[in-house]
Amino acid sequence: MKKLIALFCFLFVSGSYVLLSQAANKEILAKGVNFIETRTYSAQEDARILEMYKNLRVADVSDGLDMAGLPGTGLVNTEIHACWTDLKDFKHVFRGIAVTVRYVPTQRPALPAPGEDFSKWESNFYNAFSSEAFTPLIRPGTAIVIDDVEDRDIGSIGSNNILNWYRMGAVGVVTDAGARDTDEVGLEGVPLYLRNKGRGIRPGRNEIESVNRPVSIGGVLVCPGDIVVADGDGVVIVPRAVAEQVAKYASEILTKDKAGRKSLYENLGRPLDKTVK
Repeated sequence: MKKLIALFCFLFVSGSYVLLSQAANKEILAKGVNFIETRTYSAQEDARILEMYKNLRVADVSDGLDMAGLPGTGLVNTEIHACWTDLKDFKHVFRGIAVTVRYVPTQRPALPAPGEDFSKWESNFYNAFSSEAFTPLIRPGTAIVIDDVEDRDIGSIGSNNILNWYRMGAVGVVTDAGARDTDEVGLEGVPLYLRNKGRGIRPGRNEIESVNRPVSIGGVLVCPGDIVVADGDGVVIVPRAVAEQVAKYASEILTKDKAGRKSLYENLGRPLDKTVK
């Protein structure tokens, strides 16, 4: 009986576990298997969750995760920071629903073949190997989360494509690597959180590996559909499974904080600003 059981195993496939023979399991594993399911949510479900996070700060959400029994969960390494900040209107702050993409170092030739035009090679590399295949998933409220090659000088994000993503509905972008054209990005006012500033183009440097699969950003797991909150304190990721509970706790924290600071403002004779109203 034990020998018979050993010939079979379970594998998670398309949302359910199936019983496989050892031989079949080996064949499937050899071709690559995803063990974390990607869940999808409607635009209405996303909008309802985002409404709960509308005014919440990273600090409130961090405390809410503590209260939900997840201390330290979701706190992205502070090396990933705001590319630019606006201390008047807080336009660098955003809350969004994660759409994820992963780029990896390429092993393909980094230069055109002899006699090949550079522009033609570059265009082909973008389209065939290092595309922005995630863009059809962008909708109002999307937070684009890019797991990229952090230790190479690659500007996968620039002032042109990030503005286009914003036009399509993205509220902000987070990457564990770099971006270029950062002066223009700041002028455009598109929220961007990054590890460093880059210069190189994608062709010859990276290629796309997956879209809307779990990624790791600054030591944190980000799954499609998770909530992304970013402000001057950094970035925090809220697992979708606890998003409502965390939002409830965080809202209570923010309400008490506003009341306390409003009292101090009044005591100091300081005009009330948007953070205490």
